[in-house]
Amino acid sequence: MSYAVHVNGRPFDAEPRPGQCLRTYLRDRGWFGVKKGCDAGDCGACTVHVDGEPVHSCLYPAVRAAGRRVTTVEGLAEPDGELHPVQRRFLAAQGFQCGFCTAGFLMTTAKLEDDQLTDLPRALKGNLCRCTGYRAIEDAIRGVSHVEEPRPGESVGRSLGAPAGPQVVTGTARYTFDIEVEGLLHMKLLRSPHPHARIVSIDTGDALRVPGVRLVLTHHDAPERLFSSARHEHPTEDPDDTRVLDDTVRFVGQRVAAVVADTEGAAEEGCRRIAVEYEVLPHVLDPEEAMRPGAPVVHAKDAEDCRISRPENNVVGEVHGEIGSVRQGFAEADLVYEETFRTQRVQHASLETHGALAYFEEKEDGTGERIVVRSSTQVPFLTRRALCVLYDLPQDAVRVVAGRVGGGFGGKQEMLTEDIVVLAARRLHRPVKLEFTRAEQFFGATTRHPFTIGIKAGARRDGTLTALQLRVVANTGAYGNHGPAVMFHSVGESMAVYRAPHKKVDAYSVYTHCVPAGAFRGYGLGQVTFAVESTMDELARRLGIDPLVFRERNIIGPGEHMISPGGEEEDLQIASYGLDQCLKVVRDAIAGDRSAADAPEGWLVGQGTAMSMIATGPPGGHYADATVTLLADGTYDIAVGTAEFGNGTTTVHKQITAGALGTTVDRIVIRQSDTDVVRHDTGAFGSAGTVVAGKAVMRAANGLAEKLLTFAAEYARTPRSQCHLLTDAVECAGRTVSLKELHQAARERDVALTAAGHWGGSPRSVAFNAQWFRIAVDPDTGEIKILRSVHAADAGKVMNPMQCRGQVEGGVAQALGATLFEQVLVDAAGKVLTPAFRRYRLPAYADVPRTEVHFMETSDAIGPLGAKSMSESPFNPVAPAFGNALRDATGVRFTEVPFLRDKVWLALAEHRTANEEEGWSARTHPGREGSV
Repeated sequence: MSYAVHVNGRPFDAEPRPGQCLRTYLRDRGWFGVKKGCDAGDCGACTVHVDGEPVHSCLYPAVRAAGRRVTTVEGLAEPDGELHPVQRRFLAAQGFQCGFCTAGFLMTTAKLEDDQLTDLPRALKGNLCRCTGYRAIEDAIRGVSHVEEPRPGESVGRSLGAPAGPQVVTGTARYTFDIEVEGLLHMKLLRSPHPHARIVSIDTGDALRVPGVRLVLTHHDAPERLFSSARHEHPTEDPDDTRVLDDTVRFVGQRVAAVVADTEGAAEEGCRRIAVEYEVLPHVLDPEEAMRPGAPVVHAKDAEDCRISRPENNVVGEVHGEIGSVRQGFAEADLVYEETFRTQRVQHASLETHGALAYFEEKEDGTGERIVVRSSTQVPFLTRRALCVLYDLPQDAVRVVAGRVGGGFGGKQEMLTEDIVVLAARRLHRPVKLEFTRAEQFFGATTRHPFTIGIKAGARRDGTLTALQLRVVANTGAYGNHGPAVMFHSVGESMAVYRAPHKKVDAYSVYTHCVPAGAFRGYGLGQVTFAVESTMDELARRLGIDPLVFRERNIIGPGEHMISPGGEEEDLQIASYGLDQCLKVVRDAIAGDRSAADAPEGWLVGQGTAMSMIATGPPGGHYADATVTLLADGTYDIAVGTAEFGNGTTTVHKQITAGALGTTVDRIVIRQSDTDVVRHDTGAFGSAGTVVAGKAVMRAANGLAEKLLTFAAEYARTPRSQCHLLTDAVECAGRTVSLKELHQAARERDVALTAAGHWGGSPRSVAFNAQWFRIAVDPDTGEIKILRSVHAADAGKVMNPMQCRGQVEGGVAQALGATLFEQVLVDAAGKVLTPAFRRYRLPAYADVPRTEVHFMETSDAIGPLGAKSMSESPFNPVAPAFGNALRDATGVRFTEVPFLRDKVWLALAEHRTANEEEGWSARTHPGREGSV
């Protein structure tokens, strides 16, 4: 009996490969709405209906679909072409950001019964989202609408939907691998089993004899040139310590060889047949040990050539500075608090893993071929630049394209796949694809930097800070990508936000034989803010001062100079100030709070606050170029380089342009993330999408508006002052000239109705955030319930309240995961022990409370139309606010995240025993508690 399956009403009779899952079978036939997030049934991104029942298609054998009806998100719409009610609700609520998980949520939601809708935590336990924080998804399921209707010239400040929304909910948005490429070959990587070893020999003969294997690459095939996988506008910010394939491996999971074959299965078998002889070398995992004399050296390279601070001590970067004299400051203090805080490794866990494919196309001028790299990247232009340098190629020989990116959070500000696929594609002159598995994402990509922060702070009885001192050690892992920059940034705004006459910092970014760390939301600030804000809370409590009052006495004020001993950033200024408003929001929340009544009987209840300041963009220049053009049909075109991965910049750029041109966003198209069709953009990182690329778009749009009015006045022979832009025309002293007519007239006169805009990212302003929690703790089990969550955000002029709220909610949710349970565990041999979602717990719907988001009334003097950044900053105050609430509830200062339930229970048991032995109560004797 032959195989037959109906997919979205169409019959298919091609038999699946032995062992093939339904997910890959469907994608092989062009149903790209079915996503790969884990291939283990953990995330739900691949959910489809089989005979009307939702299943995870990555676990469902394709052979079982024989004779059945399969529906993917592309077939969810009604027979008459109308969107399914669930799709309409997700559009109305904008229940997505990057959208990679959305098809799975739609397919699950579409089959929920009424009784399941009353228990969404249970109903949605099989679907994960990393972007939204789940509240927009809940609103979509409940039928709550957030999208406003567009108005001509009034786009900025309105909650307009994402332009790609219809494509996201119908499964037609195209992510990295959602294209068909003829003759595509597949790459798999052989990875090191050792944390430190030298490759003595490598035999690829058996691998090459595997049917379907086309190529095996080793260090003998790789260029000798060193580079950094980190991507910055200025490459000198990162050490050159990486080879495409190296003869020395420095962490478990480092790539050793690459096999290219006709199928993934053949490539995997080829990897298994490569014989490698290693000389195992000593390794070091602890950064403090790594800095000691005699420790194994991770990179024995020339310090000056590679830009490594002290290779012999494994210090890739360091900063030391003192303002005033901390010794004097501590002598002047009535209370000195000293403690050590620690933060863990966290995985970005974007639902779309790292990946790239490379293929060839003819140049448009007919002068030959060039290589095209389609990549899940936040930095297409910087990746092109790096590939050209690495392989000695002219710029016009490489094109880098980013489709819609399925989440980033800083993790895709790296070049982790593009270099190796280009090497293979050039050798074979065939298209080559490399897509990380979920496990590879854990041990072959990057993590958040683990930090150890020693802090010492002094204050007078009246609550005035006298001194603040930090010793920071960041574990950058086996390679220094982002290491120095993260370390430098971590001790910047975290110290500068507080006034103290005496400050000192000693900070180190240290190599170890661990999986490399990299850029992660907050870029080091969250780690040090955890220590600083916990310390401020502890000082206030021990002095008997309200923690809010203590902060208000010591925070930097509007117009003040920001001072950090780590080094002054001259272009950073307070161009708008909303921190006082943020703290007022918290004060009002506390005053009116009644959530303690929701705590179970016998549980301990507490509340806590933390705040943070962050620069709206990275230092040293972050460049964006944009053009806005009037098209022949009377609509507009924006060309801008920044990538879209749920950050909402596409929507904001269209809103800015619509406002400048007096039109509506539906009359604007946008081209982006393609080095061939748009001008340079440093990349979508450092919260630069609105404040840098947005400013370039604003300048271009304003420039075009001026050109249109000037040309229209000339064309209509009316004074320029009597010309006004309309939605699809220009009104000239009572005469209406359509934009189509204007474009035709300009073409006849050889006038280009286009304008360019540029912004270099400097000067920069700062954004502020404050987080407050009310929590309850079960002293018998260590379980914690969040009773209330309030977040105050100073984002300047909020360009799109719905989208900005989503960024805050998503940032808080991601930070809660890092605060409560997420951690990448590494054993004594450097092996990652948590290479799957079921072993690395991500926040699910049931874990995330609804956070009340409040925006401050400010307008920034630097940002476009008064806007400031708000994608990274909500993450930073969450852990310390939660820790401060935990301290308030239990009397125990927890100094290490995550606040795991068993650790909380053990600490409470120890604290209770100590109190019983000493015969005093922590509730009546604050300040005598120990740290945990």
